[in-house]
Amino acid sequence: MAGQNPWDHGRLEVSQDQRFLQHADGTPFFWLGETAWLMPERLNREEASYYLDKARDAGYNMTQVQVLNDVPSMNAYGQPSHDKQGNLLTKVDYGYWDHMDYIINQAEQRGIYVGMVCIWGGVVKAGKLSADQAKTYGGFLANRYKDCPNIIWIIGGDIQGDVKADVWETLATTIKSIDKNHLMTYHPRGRYTSAKWWSRAAWIDFHTFQSGHRRYGQRMNDKSYPIPDHTEEDNWMYVDSTWAYKPMKPVIDDEPIYEGIPKGLHDPSEDLWQACDVRRYAYWSVFAGSCGHTYGHNAIMQFYKPGYPSAYYNKKVWTEALDDPGFNQMKYLKRLILAFPYFERVPDQSVILENGTQYDRLIATRGNGYLLVYNYTSREMKIDLRKISGDKKKVWWMDASTGRLTYLGQYDNEVLTYRPHKTGTDIEDGVLIAIDASNTNKNNQWNLIIN
Repeated sequence: MAGQNPWDHGRLEVSQDQRFLQHADGTPFFWLGETAWLMPERLNREEASYYLDKARDAGYNMTQVQVLNDVPSMNAYGQPSHDKQGNLLTKVDYGYWDHMDYIINQAEQRGIYVGMVCIWGGVVKAGKLSADQAKTYGGFLANRYKDCPNIIWIIGGDIQGDVKADVWETLATTIKSIDKNHLMTYHPRGRYTSAKWWSRAAWIDFHTFQSGHRRYGQRMNDKSYPIPDHTEEDNWMYVDSTWAYKPMKPVIDDEPIYEGIPKGLHDPSEDLWQACDVRRYAYWSVFAGSCGHTYGHNAIMQFYKPGYPSAYYNKKVWTEALDDPGFNQMKYLKRLILAFPYFERVPDQSVILENGTQYDRLIATRGNGYLLVYNYTSREMKIDLRKISGDKKKVWWMDASTGRLTYLGQYDNEVLTYRPHKTGTDIEDGVLIAIDASNTNKNNQWNLIIN
């Protein structure tokens, strides 16, 4: 129905097979998140509404914010979240929490969920929220927002779960004891999955990982992160490593590389991550089994504008970044995934013969009568069409940067050898799509309309 909000299908819940998110009536929910960490602190009402319009138009159905970036936090109107004694400040004329209410309401009007990162990890690590204070704060948040239809709770914030674990546990369980209607997860530090600490926590509904911002080989003398050298960009591997924890839960890359940020964050001489990179991380993660993906942009996540400090060497005003290619290309992934039977989709690397490594690694996902293979480098691919149903297969190539489809023809039940035709020297990544010909035809009976 035109104009229908997603929660009109019922509240969000975990699918029966523990791999996806869905609504109560069984409608799939493919999480396409946008990172808006400092929106409550830096945007006024008009700016917040403008941002949410652009996010909606670009296909995002979730935007994640830091509810508190400090104690106290200050919003764009100079209003603090807490008084000088550290008490929540609510009885003022359009104060900090009224502005947070406005953002949530405006997101609701646009059909967008708000991922509420209750308080950033570094603030808790600095001792600015005790377990007793977390109980009070969690009760305040839950009572204030439990009836909003568009809330997703995010505990943590770029921090290990065993740092101030009592605070996180208290905050999570307090919110969950009051709010029975909204899903909850945890945002870990880079190169970790929330399942490492919270796999058996009763309050966590799905897991996230942060694949982080480092390029291959960029360990930076960090001996603490638990992955081998030269796998830093392989975000697909976190899906399997998260599912190795029991019980199994859905998983999402909640902080991959950001468009326009230096590789590794801290060296301005490094190249910036580009649109092709954020596309690669998105397709790699989702085809590996993630139930969605979260995009980020260096300028947008901090809402940089004149008069505010710039982090991570960003020089772009956030409104200009809304026109950057990566921000506007994520919708093609969401439309592609939702074009096919949703809950039968599984990762399946056996579809691919003679795979490569790092940038040359192909990645495949399939249902019973369709398969999708992402190719970042336009290398030759050998794809086993026998892995899905049907004696004949219809095949397309989708340009990941534009969503444009090229029909390649009908093939027998065979191993298909195909090399995408490059038109220039830039990255021209895309997806090979094969469908059981008895289920579709060239006119796209399976709603294979990406644009």
